[in-house]
Amino acid sequence: MKRREFITMLGSAAAAWPLAARAQQPERMRRIGVLMPVAADAPEAVARLAAFVQGLQQLGWTEGRNVRIETRWATDPDQLRRYAAELIALAPDVILAAGGTVVGPLLQTTRTLPIVFTLTLDPVGAGYVDSLAQPGRNATGFTAYEYGLSAKWLELLKEIAPYVTRVAVLRDATLPQGVGQFAVLQSVASSFGVELRPVDVGDPGAIERGITAFARSSSDGMIVTASGWAIVHRNLIVAVAAQHRLPAVYFQRHFVDRGGLISYAPDDVEPHRRAAGYVDRILKGEKPGDLPVQVPTEYRLVINLKTAKALGLAMPPTLLARADEVIE
Repeated sequence: MKRREFITMLGSAAAAWPLAARAQQPERMRRIGVLMPVAADAPEAVARLAAFVQGLQQLGWTEGRNVRIETRWATDPDQLRRYAAELIALAPDVILAAGGTVVGPLLQTTRTLPIVFTLTLDPVGAGYVDSLAQPGRNATGFTAYEYGLSAKWLELLKEIAPYVTRVAVLRDATLPQGVGQFAVLQSVASSFGVELRPVDVGDPGAIERGITAFARSSSDGMIVTASGWAIVHRNLIVAVAAQHRLPAVYFQRHFVDRGGLISYAPDDVEPHRRAAGYVDRILKGEKPGDLPVQVPTEYRLVINLKTAKALGLAMPPTLLARADEVIE
């Protein structure tokens, strides 16, 4: 081989070495924290986490290859605070706050780690973001719905049970959203000719005592407003409502799957798939404060006809025609 050809070949090989070395380097492992205010085996927990993971996979993130997902499930306030601190101590690149109940405990512990939230009511009023268009802080995500939807729940209750004049409102009074939803209901209660009675959802005993103390006539009804602890105690809530024969409107379809009468709510799974897009953008360098908070655009009406029959209610044909799903 001629000397000039050898030098050229050697130079080409040397230039290729860094490229080959880089190609052999494993991808940087990123860490995502996930905090959910439901039990790990709850159907909605499984569906939400699966949607989030699928969303990540579609964007090129695979568990064990280039991302590690640390998930915690909390079913009471003490667990929630403990797991929030535990996840933050792991210093993940971003945290998915899968439900409005978990956002506060996370932000009380960190104002620097990026957080993407889902199913969160009034993030502006709660102080999580500066505005929906420009969050401006370390959190952004997807809201559950506007407070005004609470009035729709009361409208539905009167449509299916026009005789109702007293309504128990299950709410979490420790959260701004609990106060806000109840305030909306109070503002329209007189126009529907009903009297409201708040019942706290933070403790199973308080739920059972509150509903039992309230239910004393055939003109009683119930509305369950959005909160993480209502989800945790949903089986109890549905059972006590059935025990006292209370027509009830729920903020989430999972109550209806378990025997509740009717729900009107946005899809609670799809936001977790969409949240993967925000997590992807943050992992690639964008800041949560620059990503606008998104609001739901579609709501689903779900009716359990079996429960309606057990309560002796004849569902209006117009309401059944509007239903997105009827469980028989």
